[in-house]
Amino acid sequence: MTDALPLASLLASSFLSATLLPGNSELVLTGMLLGGVSKPWLLALTATIGNSAGGVTNVILGRLFPMRSTSRWRDRAAGWLSRYGAAALLLSWLPVIGDLLCVLAGWMRVAWGPVLFFLCLGKALRYMLITVVTLQGMTWWQ
Repeated sequence: MTDALPLASLLASSFLSATLLPGNSELVLTGMLLGGVSKPWLLALTATIGNSAGGVTNVILGRLFPMRSTSRWRDRAAGWLSRYGAAALLLSWLPVIGDLLCVLAGWMRVAWGPVLFFLCLGKALRYMLITVVTLQGMTWWQ
């Protein structure tokens, strides 16, 4: 399969982008879309899966941190998450802040179902938007 290596590269880039390490998945996805490497839906799906897996990794890391009984940071986080809940993970695609939201959701032991739903939805919407904007730009320039 000729798509395997580019898709694996996109998957790795998207995963890294969801961590504090640089991955530049937006640039990789845009380049692959412009280069016609694969079907656009497959590229967007691959980027979503990789970035979601990275976000889930951050949630798991957050769950590994010990819960202290009293902490100013914990109290602030608890207040913020109780106000917005797992829906805040729709913003998990944001640089740095999104990583912290994922770690925090794990640390606060937010239920897995809503975490997975909102985290994956936010990341999917991001890559769908990048795909649509890139493809629209391609048609506009032709």
